[in-house]
This record gives sequence, structure tokens and C-alpha cells, in this order.
Amino acid sequence: MIAIKEDRKIFSRTEKHLRRDVWNAWQEYNLIENGDKVMVCLSGGKDSYTMLDMLLHYQKQSDIKFEIVAVNLDQKQPGYPEEVLPKYLTELAVPFKIIEKNTYKVVVEKTKEGQTMCSLCSRLRRGNLYTLASEIGATKIALGHHRDDILETFFMNLFNGAKLETMPAKYRTDDGKHIVIRPLAFCKEKEIEIYAQGMNYPIIPCTLCGSQDNLMRQKVKRLLQSWEEEYPGRSTSIFNSLKNVKSSHLLDVDLFDFNKL
Repeated sequence: MIAIKEDRKIFSRTEKHLRRDVWNAWQEYNLIENGDKVMVCLSGGKDSYTMLDMLLHYQKQSDIKFEIVAVNLDQKQPGYPEEVLPKYLTELAVPFKIIEKNTYKVVVEKTKEGQTMCSLCSRLRRGNLYTLASEIGATKIALGHHRDDILETFFMNLFNGAKLETMPAKYRTDDGKHIVIRPLAFCKEKEIEIYAQGMNYPIIPCTLCGSQDNLMRQKVKRLLQSWEEEYPGRSTSIFNSLKNVKSSHLLDVDLFDFNKL
């Protein structure tokens, strides 16, 4: 009984933290406004389930009036349980749409041995989601990336792309047609894991990028975890630095006019 009570206490505290972090990101970046139609992209993983749950909470509890349409891209992966999300969303009474596109075949055929599937898979997925967003008149597209994803992307770009760049909490697509938001931008993956376990979501495992070993993202994740174990709070410090940029103390002449000094 003590263990059960403690588990409930941990879950309650985690839920409170997640809702706080989502609301803080929402307010700081004006993620959702009155009248928005938000296309919530569901993969069947812990992050997107949690994102949907957080947005449903604030749809009921906040003064902001907005629509939610849950969307899943069925990529026709072998063994994909296509009945799981429709059943879950029907029980929640959440409007939803399922896109059926055999991008799995394209990714497998186009990816050479030794290469990762992530880049091509991501481009194909985004293209299909953007097309549907236009069709249904969505004003915002919500993705389930969290704080850890943002930190990992920052270091991947730093180490491999030679640029200071990461996933923003909100951005407009290159063609100017869509606004993409990340409501979980301030949320820790560890807390999302605790929350997802407590909610007992019907998790659908990924058999594309999730099946590949030694991805650079996994290496960076392990690096950040080792830093956090040795220096607790380091991840928070790095994350906060992304919101505290001094262009005059970097080397990019496009951001700061050094010639006028």
C-alpha cells in the first residue's frame, strides 16, 4: 500500500510539472491562440500521447478556445497495429484522421546499407502531414518533441553540422504555409516516461529509426546523460543557455555588425 501511495504521489507531482512546463512554453512563445485549429501529430509513442493529453487538459481548463484534430501517419510498417490509435481516440472522443502512405517501402529501398533512415523518413512524414494540414485548414501543427530532443539536436548540429541550431518551440515552414509548435519543448523526457507509464498508454514501437543501433542521437543522449550524472543540473544550464544568446559574443557577422564597432 505504501508503494502504491508513493507511486501516486510521484505521478501527481510529475503531472503537475508537465502541465506547468507546457503552459510556460505556451505563454512564452504564444503557441496556441483563440480560434486555432491544432493538428496534433500522433506517432503512438509516449511523447505524442502525453502531448495530446496536455492539450486536451488546457482545452478544457484554459480560457483559450481552440480545436484539436489528432492525426496519425500509417507508414505501412510490417506488423503495425493499425487498430490501436483509432480505438484509443474514439474512446477519448477526439476527432482524428489516419493517413495511409507506404513510406516504409520508400525509406527501406532508398536507404543504403550503413546509413540511417531518419532523415528520409522525416522528410516524407513532414510532407504528408503538411499536405493534410492544408486540406483540413489547420492553423498550427503540434509535434511531440521535448526538452531532451532539443538538447540532443543542438549537439548533433554542433558536432556534425558546424552550426548553432536546434528545434525551436515554434516556427514557420520554409514555404510560409504552416506554423509548427512543440508544446513539450520545456518538458523533461524522464518525466514524460513516468507520466506515460502511469497513464498506461497503448504504445506503438517504431520499427524504422527506433530499430537502428548506434544512431548519432543515441550517442549524444548517452553523452548528456553521463554529464547529468556527474554534474546534476548541467542539462538545465545548457537548455537555459539556448534562451540567453549574446550575438555580440559569437562570430556570426550576419547576426552582429562587428565592422561598426
